[in-house]
Parts: sequence; structure tokens; C-alpha cells
Amino acid sequence: MSRKTTTARVAVIGSGSWGTTFGKILADGGSDVTMWARRAEVARDISKNHRNQDYLPGVTLPPRMTAVTKLADAVAGAQHVFVAVPSQSLRDNLVELRPHLADEASIVSLMKGVERSSGMRMSQVIEETLDWDPARVAAASGPNLALEIAKEQPTAAVVASQSLETAQAIALLARNSYFRTFVNTDVIGTEFGGVLKNLIAVAIGIVDGVGYGENTKASIITRGLVEMTDFAVAFGAQPETLSGLAGLGDLIATCQSPLSRNNTAGRLLGQGYSFSSVVKQMQQTAEGLASVGPVLEMADSVGVSMPIVQQVKQVLDGTLDPKGIAPHLTTESDEPQGERTTDDAKAAGGGAVWGALKRAFDQLRNGGGSAGSD
Repeated sequence: MSRKTTTARVAVIGSGSWGTTFGKILADGGSDVTMWARRAEVARDISKNHRNQDYLPGVTLPPRMTAVTKLADAVAGAQHVFVAVPSQSLRDNLVELRPHLADEASIVSLMKGVERSSGMRMSQVIEETLDWDPARVAAASGPNLALEIAKEQPTAAVVASQSLETAQAIALLARNSYFRTFVNTDVIGTEFGGVLKNLIAVAIGIVDGVGYGENTKASIITRGLVEMTDFAVAFGAQPETLSGLAGLGDLIATCQSPLSRNNTAGRLLGQGYSFSSVVKQMQQTAEGLASVGPVLEMADSVGVSMPIVQQVKQVLDGTLDPKGIAPHLTTESDEPQGERTTDDAKAAGGGAVWGALKRAFDQLRNGGGSAGSD
């Protein structure tokens, strides 16, 4: 069966593991890809050796990928610009990038975080800082552990934009023999799914580090999906999105894999390392650590209870012994509670977690991603 190949001139801003992997996805899909690397040695490695040994050791990159150290050179002539920098440095990078962007370019966020100072999602930071039309902004998310994809292990993702046309155009670029991309128009749910699953993954890492078993982890993952859904829906997301690739799919991958930076950070915390020590040991950014505070402030502002994230914060602050973490046991009273953490279960997407799981399996079986269509 033949597959349509879409050729385009694209740029990827950020040459860490995920940025480089997404550049490979795009190049393998037929695009000419220019990476921007902050460090000259990384740019040379990508362009001359077709490698990025610092972040993806042992992976051969396509010849259609090159790398430069000047933002102007990276985005010159680019129709689509994919951004993969740490969430807390996004705004500063965008200020530098703005003078060099083509006015008609689409901007795609590959990041999974919220800005600490404002609580903004990454697409919101892009729109505000660049003064960009939301119809030309998109976000990509899903169960996307970089090294597995770089080794061409099959997976899928979802691209969300207020404009279905923009989402479809990006999805056509990010599609090849090992990577399938679905689309939706629920940017809020897609981005919050990527943010919130990181926080649950930190919790799973903590209980792993402590030595608790599968029952504890399954309980936290299941209750974590409820917290994620309640939070996202309170901010305008569609509940179905959280049971799709950007929610449940990403949650499963991030919680169960030692390749997950957030899981690794949590595991170190569970083993007794302090927050500052964990940050020093991590070679790459674990976005979940930076997002805990802003997410809890946002949850409080809309009256959403997030006991898992609250206990993660207590561990980070050093006020809770990791061995005492049991957020799935936390309730406001001894009375039996419903499975939803909000009173309005119907508005939050259904009463039973099985409903969320069933929707996810139905979407995968029918070839769907989240709210929206192929």
C-alpha cells in the first residue's frame, strides 16, 4: 500500500533528545529538516556525522537533517517551525526567534509544561510572545519516549490546533513507516494531558524508589487519570482527549518506562535524594518538577482536588517522607467516595475509570486520537 509523502522545508528549534527525534520523524516523512542547536559541537555532530551522541547515542540520523547554531539560519524559508526547548526558557527563545520567522509559518509546540510565572500552556506562550494567529499554532503530544522512536519502534501521537486544517497539515509531515499522527481541535486537553501525566509519573517514580509494588502504582495511575481529566475539563478541555493518546496513552508510557525523565526523577526522590540533588543528577529537564507548583495553584483556583500532585509537592518540599506517599488513600472524610474527584461527574467526563479506558480502546481500534477526527 502506497503512502503519501509530503515534502516541506521545516525547522526544529532545540536539539535535545526529543527535538532531534522529532527532526528524524519529519525527515523520514520526506521533509528537509534544519535543526537549531545551542552548542556548536552538537550541530557539527548532526550535520557531519548524522548523529547526536550527546542525546541519542547509537542512532543514525537521516541525511535530510542538518543543524546550525544561528536561529536566523535555522528558520530561513521554513514553512513549519517545531519548538522543543525547556518550557521555562520558551519565552526568551521566542523573543530571539520572532524577527526571523516567516509571517505565514505555522508554529508547533513539542513541549509538555506550563510556564511557572504565568501558568500558561506552551501554545499560549507562543501566541502571546509572537503575537501569532492561534490558527497557525499547534501542539503535538502522545506516548513519545524519544529513544524508542529514534530506534523506529512504532508509536502514534496527536496534533492539536484550533484550525483542523493546520493540524492535518502538520500530521501529514509527522507521519512515516513507524510514526502515525492523529488530529484534534482540543488544544487545551492535548497540552494539559502532556503536562499532567508528568506529575503522575513523578509520583510513580517515587513509589518505585521506595519499593512499593504494582497495586500501589496501578492505584495511583488510575486515580491520576481522574485528576488529569478533572483538571483539564475545568479549564475547557474535552474529557475524551484525556482518554486518548495525549492523556491515557502518554500516562501509561511515561509511568512505566525507565526512559522517562520524570519517572527517573521521582525514583531518585523515592530513594532519598533531595530535590536539589535530583536536579543536579538529571542531564535533561524533567518538566514535571517545574510544573507541580503552577498546576496546584491553577487547580486551587477552579476548586479541583489533586491529592497525588499535592503529595508530590510535599515530597519535593521535604515535608513528606517518600515512604509516606499514598495519595490514592487521601480523602476529605471517612465516608466512601465516588471515583470522581469533582461533584459534577457528568460534566467531568463520566463516573467510572472504566469508561475512560473503554473510550481509549475504542479510539485506538477505530483509528482515532482524541476529540476530533482524522
